[in-house]
Amino acid sequence: MEKRSNLTRRDLSQAINEQLGFPRNSAGELVDEVFTCLKQTLLKKEKIKLVQFGIFTVRQKSARVGRNPRTGETMEITKRCMVSFKASKQLRARINK
Repeated sequence: MEKRSNLTRRDLSQAINEQLGFPRNSAGELVDEVFTCLKQTLLKKEKIKLVQFGIFTVRQKSARVGRNPRTGETMEITKRCMVSFKASKQLRARINK
């Protein structure tokens, strides 16, 4: 695989097409369905565990006082949710080889 800055949906569907032989339209629909399922699960604030890859979770961040680095002005950062990812041990080991 060539080095690139981003992995896109199109890249994923092309890989499915080339490696598994699915037609391009079907591969694209498969990728879209996987992402739809992932989004729906995260919107329900449930965690997603992908074995040998990692875990996606939705975390609550409390409201806090922050500072605008440009002006130095203090402001309140509102309470919010964020998606967090923790890589599996196997993935971390391979990255750190």
